Amino acid sequence: MDERRTLAWHETLEMHELVAFQSNGLIKLKKMVREVKDPQLRQLYNTSIQAVEQNVRELLPFFPQAPHREDEEEERADNPFYSGDLLGFTKTSVRNYAIAITETATPQLRNVLVKQLNAAIQLHGQVYRYMYQHGYYPSYNLSELLKNDVRNANRALSMK
Repeated sequence: MDERRTLAWHETLEMHELVAFQSNGLIKLKKMVREVKDPQLRQLYNTSIQAVEQNVRELLPFFPQAPHREDEEEERADNPFYSGDLLGFTKTSVRNYAIAITETATPQLRNVLVKQLNAAIQLHGQVYRYMYQHGYYPSYNLSELLKNDVRNANRALSMK
């Protein structure tokens, strides 16, 4: 197999999902750790912060190998973070409902879960459209998508 200078599209998109998810999670952890009073729980938060920071640092060097990446930086408000976190929550909700439905034997419960799954799918679509319309999730422009990931990851890493 020959040595490639760029990542494949599918692995670039998986890397995007991981970095976007972990960067939003890192920002949330860093904001929340300030409120944690229990020393043992605070240590768990700090350990989690360190682990996620390491993950993001290890993945960021692969971004220049992504296909068609451009190198421009600009500052963003908190809306990309909050909407990205909400998108991650709705995406996880859809997945969790789908899994729960496959484990459900009681027809009445299954009906409720299907109804809630459909509502979660609708909400995910609304959040995605918001992000897309505001340029926070340029899903049809890989270069912009990856620039957003790098910007958000660097923001998360630089937070105290």
